[in-house]
This record gives sequence, C-alpha cells and structure tokens, in this order.
Amino acid sequence: VFHMAAAQGLPRWEPTARIVLGLLGLVLSVYALHVELSRERDPEYRAMCDLGESVSCSKVFTSSRWGRGFGLVQFFVAKDSVLNQPNSVLGILFYTLQMGLGLSLSKKAALALVICSWVSVAGSLYLASILAFVLGDFCMVCVSTYVINFALLYTNLKRRKAIEGMKKKTG
Repeated sequence: VFHMAAAQGLPRWEPTARIVLGLLGLVLSVYALHVELSRERDPEYRAMCDLGESVSCSKVFTSSRWGRGFGLVQFFVAKDSVLNQPNSVLGILFYTLQMGLGLSLSKKAALALVICSWVSVAGSLYLASILAFVLGDFCMVCVSTYVINFALLYTNLKRRKAIEGMKKKTG
C-alpha cells in the first residue's frame, strides 16, 4: 500500500502518518473507555492520567455530561439511551474509519475523510473550550486526541489535493 500510494502521487509520508495517527487515536480512545468503565465499576479507581484535582481525565470522562455524546445527544434522546455513547466510543469509530477509508484512493473516500476530519476538529474545539472554560480541568488524553485530530485534518487535506491532482492528470 505504501509504495503504491507514493507511486500514485500521494505524499510519501501520508500512509505512514495516517496509520500512526489512527493507531494513537485508537489507543487513546480505548484507554479513555477503559478509564470510564473502570471508574463506573469502582468510584475509587485512579487512572494513570489523573495527576491532580485539576489534571484529571477520569473526572472529565465520568462526572461531566460532556463525556457522552459531546453533552448534546442527551437533548435529543434519553440520557441512558444506546445512542448516547461515551465520546471514546465515537473516537474508536472515527479512528477506525480514518484508517479504513485511508486504504482507498477514490475521490469520494478522500472527501469523506476531509469532512469527517472537519467534524472532529469542530468537536475538538468545542470540547477543548468546555474543558478550559466550563470544567477548568486539563485532560492529557483529551488534548492528545485534539492534536491527533488536527494532524489528521492536515493529512486528509494533503491527500485530497493529491488525489484531485491525480484525477486531473489521468482524466
């Protein structure tokens, strides 16, 4: 895949960057879900990312409404609805989609990657502002996923531009 993509006109770094960013995002999302589930089972559970009163990821994941469905889904469905999933589950789906769609060199896949990335960046900005101005907390896991989301947006914009350029040359 890597060699074929480079030969097709994509930046050489793009496939590797996508896999690394996707895997990092996936690991962080799975870890966030683990922290949330562990805290639900045991309220005394202390996560590795809990460094202090105002530097706590488990507090953000479990004791704020913004840890599920971005704090917005509960306005449309019941708080305990299957549709009101933890943000970490949405992250797992997002990063899996980024890596899966990244295997396709189609224009539609490139457009879907960019659209999903813009949505993730908007979500990141929204959640970062809640973290800073409402919760007054610093969540290392959260901030790391925000950085990954911006890097994926950059990667996807480069990919889309390269694919658009390929199609013009061949079409």
